[in-house]
Amino acid sequence: MKNIDYGIGVKSLLSSALEVLHKYYGYSDFRKDQEKVITSILNGKDTLAVMPTGGGKSICYQIPAVLFDGVTIVISPLISLMKDQVDSIRDLGIGAAYINSSISHQDILHICESLIAGNVKILYAAPERLESPEFCNIMKNINVSQVAVDEAHCVSQWGHDFRSSYTYIWRFIENLPKRPVVTAFTATATREVRKDIIDQIKLDRPAVFISGFDRENLKIGCLKIGNRLGYIIKYIKTNEEQSGIIYASTRKEVDSIYEKLKDNNISVTEYHAGLSDKERKNNQEDFVYDRVNVIVATNAFGMGIDKSNVRYVIHYNMPKNIESYYQEIGRAGRDGEKSECILMFAPQDVITQKYLIEMSIQSPKRRLNEYKKLQQMIDFVYYNGCLRKYILNYFGEHVDHEECGNCSNCVSEGEYVDKTIDCQKVLSCIYRMKREFGVNMIVDVLRGSSQKKVIQYGFDKLSTYGIMKNYSKEELSNFINTLIAHGYISLKEGEYPTVVLNPSSIKVLKGEEKVTLKEITKTKKIVLNNDLFEILRALRREIASEEAIPPYVIFPDTTLKELSSRCPTDFEQMLDISGVGQLKLKKYGERFLEAIKSYLDENKIEPQWVFKDELKSRKNKKNNKNSKPKTHEITVEMIKEHKDIKQIARDRQITLSTVISHITKYAEEKGILDLNINFGGIFTSEEEDQVLKVAKKTGISKLKPIKEELPKDISYDKIRAIILKDYVLTDKNA
Repeated sequence: MKNIDYGIGVKSLLSSALEVLHKYYGYSDFRKDQEKVITSILNGKDTLAVMPTGGGKSICYQIPAVLFDGVTIVISPLISLMKDQVDSIRDLGIGAAYINSSISHQDILHICESLIAGNVKILYAAPERLESPEFCNIMKNINVSQVAVDEAHCVSQWGHDFRSSYTYIWRFIENLPKRPVVTAFTATATREVRKDIIDQIKLDRPAVFISGFDRENLKIGCLKIGNRLGYIIKYIKTNEEQSGIIYASTRKEVDSIYEKLKDNNISVTEYHAGLSDKERKNNQEDFVYDRVNVIVATNAFGMGIDKSNVRYVIHYNMPKNIESYYQEIGRAGRDGEKSECILMFAPQDVITQKYLIEMSIQSPKRRLNEYKKLQQMIDFVYYNGCLRKYILNYFGEHVDHEECGNCSNCVSEGEYVDKTIDCQKVLSCIYRMKREFGVNMIVDVLRGSSQKKVIQYGFDKLSTYGIMKNYSKEELSNFINTLIAHGYISLKEGEYPTVVLNPSSIKVLKGEEKVTLKEITKTKKIVLNNDLFEILRALRREIASEEAIPPYVIFPDTTLKELSSRCPTDFEQMLDISGVGQLKLKKYGERFLEAIKSYLDENKIEPQWVFKDELKSRKNKKNNKNSKPKTHEITVEMIKEHKDIKQIARDRQITLSTVISHITKYAEEKGILDLNINFGGIFTSEEEDQVLKVAKKTGISKLKPIKEELPKDISYDKIRAIILKDYVLTDKNA
């Protein structure tokens, strides 16, 4: 098969890619590794990209699709979501369509005419279509420049979501008149699965990019508590304005949780395979379109959901493997904002998952592999160290840190305790029992149980019999499982795993290695948003309802937050906001600017897009002689009372940005630049030096160029506060 010639220079390709990125998506730069992946594809090279959920995989094949002469076919298992995905692409101004079992033969013919006419750049197709000779023959008459395989882990029988229809992909590609560039994308693939993807799709000497599996904005938590439902109800009510997903293992559990949440007046819907197609579609749309805040679902829900403002994902039950878990929590915080992922665990979850494995998998080899993956998930639950580190190590990504500071184990209060002696008691008992048993039998012996089997095997005669009576059955079971999770004991995989000693066990028994473990549960708000953010969010919902599209398609939360903190007042300023491209500016710009201006007028806040230039031109204006103090004057009076900025924001229930704008306005009107302001706790001296260094180079007329050259944790509020302190109040550059 002859390959398509993509012979365009790399430099012009990258320049064109950036133009497309800004024009259609409203971003000025690519995210981590996107540029490398796109460059590889534009050069016609087969490419495998492993990028975390929310890492911008779709842009990596959509931008080449726009630049290539022909059509890009995206193989996706997400039949129920193709319409939403295609609508999102069309909303950007890119020609797109989908072919699956939900549309008529007549519609398919119409789409094919559009393809031939060059009106479609991206065609989504379900993998089952590749088994249709009619579809394959139609595609032979289309100029196919790229075949992109989404959710590529589905091709591997060692992955967590194997689909037999994916095995037809390589045959489909081989039957095309010219071989297109073939690309594959997934968020969760171990080394074994990555190799299988390359072999099964028959990628030709592919470039492989692994962007890193870490999602730094996700706080990961694992809870072992009795009243799971009570915790969830309290958590949701604490974060009632936020969108969240609750996963449960079975339909029955989903129905039960859904009814209880509804009884507690929570805005909720549900999703599982037991509902009709119409019910699933309506419920999913209610959640995606922000008509309800919470959805309770089985793992049948979520793959391919592009809803960017999911602020939390709660697993009511333990998932069956790390891959599923990590993909599911990846549906939170796709916009990069801080989000929370809570895994709740009870021992019954293990029994449920084993039952599901037995019922769903026929191949003994695959079943054994699933049990192995389940045990790795159990180890995660009982792991006493950094949960993020455990996950990253699982996917083959080496990390040096001991604590990430953003998982429940790392942030929980407590201290590290030497548990070597208790560990030695457990190991000694396993050694003396001489035969392989599960955790429960070992617990019974150590606690001195008079169970029939304990007496039958003569374990009541062992020196270790009853030496850990001070532990409850649950505490001791948890302790042994924690030792397994940390590798001090090993398990033989299977439906009924047995405990065995390993080299680390021997070192602990000999006193050559110490066992130190960390020896907690309050719901908090995930994010605090300002008033303007809520106004813009309501406007986004209104427009989404008018256009019958999901709100995130208009602007993600990150864009709304930047709009609410920077407050642009004209088209040029708005185009400087990340996520606002020319097409979206044309469609939505006027209404958002109108909302921002109304908010500024109602709250008597002066637009602060430009600090210094406007300050000079306004400094000599006459003071307003109205005897009633204005809102910004009240703020300054509080400054004169030696209150710090953060305290004023709290007392007046306004944002930090608003306090800064009040002070700036006062300085403009009065020409007073020597206010004694306490900036403590807003920024560090190191952050101040970093901002001033960049500002000296870029100037301060626009904040975005400054922000882009600084670390992510230096917010716009910090930048504005530093500019206020070092430029406005000191009259620098005057």
